[in-house]
Amino acid sequence: MEQTKKTDDPLLEILKERAKELNCLYQVEEILNNRQLSLPEIFEGIIKVIPSGWQFPEICQARIVYENSSYQSPNFQPSSWMDSSGIKVDEKILGKVEVSYTKKVPWREGGFFLDKEHTLIQTIADRIGQVVLHRRMGHILREWDYAKQKLSGNQNENQEWMVIIELLRRTDKSMLFHICQKMIRYLSWNGITEAAAILPKFENGLSEGIGEKSDELNSPSLKQPLDLLNICDRAFKIAAERLSDNEITAQLKQWILEEKGYQLIKVINRIGASLPEIIEAVTQYCNLAEGTDLLYSPTERWLKVALIRRFLSDDLNFIKIAKQYIDVKDFNELIQRIIFPAGSHGKLGGKSAGMILGYHILHKLKEQLTLSHPLKLPKTWFITTDGATEFLHYNNLEDLYELKYKDLHDIRANYPNVIQLMKNSRFPSGMVKSLAMALDDFGDTPLIVRSSSLLEDQVGASFSGKYKSLFLANQGSKQKRLEELMDAIAEVYASIYNPDSLQYRSERGLLDFHEEMGIIIQELVGIRIGPYYLPICAGVAFTNNELRWSPRVKREDGLVRIVLGYGTRAVDRLSNDFPVLVSPGQPALRVNHTPEEAKHYSPKKMDLINFEKETFETVEIKEFLSEYGSLIPNSNTLVSVYRDDLLVQPSRFEIDFENDDLVVTFEGLFSRTTFLKQIDTILKTLTEKMNTPVDLEFAFDGEHFYLLQCRSQSSAEDNQPCPIPKDISKEDIIFSANRYISNGKISSVSYIVYVDPEGYGEVSKLEDLVRVGRAVSMLNSLLPKRQFILMGPGRWGSRGDIKLGVQVSYADLNNTSLLVEIARKKGDYLPELSFGTHFFQDLVESNIRYLPLYPDDNSTIFNETFLTKNQNILEKLLPEFSDLADVVRVIDVPNATYGKVLRVLMNADLEEAVGYLTEPTIMAPEPKQELKTPLPQPGNDFWQWRYHMAERIAAELDPGRFGVKGMYLFGSTSNATAGPGSDIDLLIHFQGSENQREELSKWLDGWSLCLAEMNYLKTGYSSQGLLDVHFVTDEDIANQTSFAVKIGAVSDPAHPLKLKTSS
Repeated sequence: MEQTKKTDDPLLEILKERAKELNCLYQVEEILNNRQLSLPEIFEGIIKVIPSGWQFPEICQARIVYENSSYQSPNFQPSSWMDSSGIKVDEKILGKVEVSYTKKVPWREGGFFLDKEHTLIQTIADRIGQVVLHRRMGHILREWDYAKQKLSGNQNENQEWMVIIELLRRTDKSMLFHICQKMIRYLSWNGITEAAAILPKFENGLSEGIGEKSDELNSPSLKQPLDLLNICDRAFKIAAERLSDNEITAQLKQWILEEKGYQLIKVINRIGASLPEIIEAVTQYCNLAEGTDLLYSPTERWLKVALIRRFLSDDLNFIKIAKQYIDVKDFNELIQRIIFPAGSHGKLGGKSAGMILGYHILHKLKEQLTLSHPLKLPKTWFITTDGATEFLHYNNLEDLYELKYKDLHDIRANYPNVIQLMKNSRFPSGMVKSLAMALDDFGDTPLIVRSSSLLEDQVGASFSGKYKSLFLANQGSKQKRLEELMDAIAEVYASIYNPDSLQYRSERGLLDFHEEMGIIIQELVGIRIGPYYLPICAGVAFTNNELRWSPRVKREDGLVRIVLGYGTRAVDRLSNDFPVLVSPGQPALRVNHTPEEAKHYSPKKMDLINFEKETFETVEIKEFLSEYGSLIPNSNTLVSVYRDDLLVQPSRFEIDFENDDLVVTFEGLFSRTTFLKQIDTILKTLTEKMNTPVDLEFAFDGEHFYLLQCRSQSSAEDNQPCPIPKDISKEDIIFSANRYISNGKISSVSYIVYVDPEGYGEVSKLEDLVRVGRAVSMLNSLLPKRQFILMGPGRWGSRGDIKLGVQVSYADLNNTSLLVEIARKKGDYLPELSFGTHFFQDLVESNIRYLPLYPDDNSTIFNETFLTKNQNILEKLLPEFSDLADVVRVIDVPNATYGKVLRVLMNADLEEAVGYLTEPTIMAPEPKQELKTPLPQPGNDFWQWRYHMAERIAAELDPGRFGVKGMYLFGSTSNATAGPGSDIDLLIHFQGSENQREELSKWLDGWSLCLAEMNYLKTGYSSQGLLDVHFVTDEDIANQTSFAVKIGAVSDPAHPLKLKTSS
């Protein structure tokens, strides 16, 4: 292929290309400005000029497609080496300009065409659109002037309606007939008989004059001439005589707008209508309706419902609420920031819909709510839900659809590959351009890319934490920022195939639903502090408080979890850190009563954006405050000073950030501002208007309150309100309650540790009271985890008067499943309960339930006989505490009830709870001994697989080689309660040398790592190893020390495993 000869000077070559492009554009402009040329002549002229502006003009061809006509270079032929740009007229694509090469040309970075050539073709297309629009507007103005000149003899300046009628007569007779019919009906309804007389003639005219008996004829009716224009003239003549000019004008404008609304509704409801068509129709309608109030028009309401269904949700309850608060103009603003594939039919997804609805409810009611901190929604762009589908199709990844039907093991093993596969795929060029536009809109503000799938944030299936949200520093060159944004979007798309999300869908019968993933690209709320970017605080807020720490805190008082920086640490429960908890309905009733508790349970870390590292990271709060605390606005409202065992609320100028012991309490924010009152107002308003408890995510930059998420509040499965059976035999009920109930269920309790209130009250020695706490602590370590409950008088963990309750710390009860506080009357005095406040946040993070009992309440049941008359096995478990048998009672429930267990059901909605005896849901079968049986896999019977593997390890362990005398299994695997994250507890009776012990430890480590990997692939629970091995010696067994006590124990004994027989 011969090409234009190139020079050796690249700079000169570039200048020549620019000169060609400018000359081409000049010639195009000259043609467009020639008013003597018709549009076809203009297009033909531009076709001849275009090739001269391109790099290889001798093999360049051009084509202009406009409406239903095509204008092209001679001998035009389709080509793969093509670039094009749409001709847009009044926001509507009416055609395109296309440039292509007839032969393959050298590839350059970005394609076969230069960047300046892309710009040139876009400029030509834009100028063509502008000229076409200018000519159209000129035609309309000429018609308008003609109509006004025709009516110039009329002296009434208010007869604008006559100009409208004359314009419609010349340009849009269909619209004229429509509003004429409206006018005739309007006049008739107002009792004007002349109009009533011409109405049948108008309607007969529209039906082509069909006679009364036409339905009885089998031959065609006679064609009759239509004289609708004369009928229209008569109708408006009557209107001019009976109505004012202003009234006629106002009615005409409304009817025209309503007709445009009908056309928009037709577009929305038309089968196959794409998103670009709908967006174009919405834009035109809103431009036409500007300044017109159609709020109560049936057309407007019909239109709102159609748009809500199209963009947000088909759910009738959602639509019923949304149509009251979201207007058509709101959609006009929304569509300016929607990214969609060509021909899109997608929605914005569940998370987007909830956020948009919540914001518009509050925005519409802002005058009534009088919020002290202005409410805002962060700048947000949306990618429609079918964007993910288009991404998969564009990269030929449709085979990923079948992944959801594979075994969980395969899904988990393949998921890392799926992530990398999608991150290395390309986005369609149209989406890339739209994302680049979004970045121009955002600038270099940090961003978060969030999922918004069709299934997400629905009632009963919130998908909380199942799909990814990724933070971006959004720093550097535009190309770098664009690549990072696309990389994050691809990773969020990949989370559709996250094994946890697929398992979640499977459990809810949603696996067959074609899940589509929308994307929210949102600016991060924050301010610059040193090298960091962060909000003052952020968190989550709930309508219903399921974690009440005081009898004065009601469920409807709500709950807020709040932290410094971004709210990730408030959303995710982290065992090594705590958010600040507060009830916005009862802000004075704090979770932690003492300064020591407030300090212990305060946040220690915070999440933020590091501009220097261009990443999202976690930092120590103490270090951050020491270096940058003075830069934080109103920092004295966020922290307190711990001094002399007190928490002091400092003034702005009293804080020594380097030396003071600072504790994040938000005390000033809570007590000195209306921040909590505003959250309480928002929660109550949204709960009322959405007719459901809500769950919000928010951020606060010190000035504005940002709504980040709004969805129906749903509880985790183990926090759901449990139905309370009404047919339970009274003899089986151990206790019931009807005060301060939270939600929860404890299915299988095998042991009850009961500290008898009467017995405890009769203990006179302080030493014995302390020993009660020690006994409870030892029972906590001996009894199987989460299979026992603790019941005791007054305040568990009392740090003052030990007579008020058993003196324990969280570590002394961390294995229980339920903490029960019993308030027994002493004369007229009813002890005050602690509601677990001494370690409340530990209970919350560990998912340990709390229940207060009031046995003296006649409406409740308290089976004291069962608790005090059944066999007490304390002496067998802890013989050194046998003297406390009248105070501390340990009941083996299955042994006392012929195999039954205790089940506890709690329902906060009903304010009811019950603990009753029932048959176990799952009876643990005897473990199999044969090693030749098929290997069980981790599944619903997690314990069984673990039991089998423990037997397998024992069968492979050579006792002579390793110096092992015996091997035992204990804990959750032994008692058949192991879950997907449980380890395998092994006791090794060891009698060998140090070398043998070291060799054995390495051998067991190998097993542990392999089993952990197998468990992860099947269940998703990762660990550093699945075996928890404890060594005991002959001396340990003889002295019953450490774990040796479990060998031959009465309760939860260690189960002996058969070792490999020496050959």
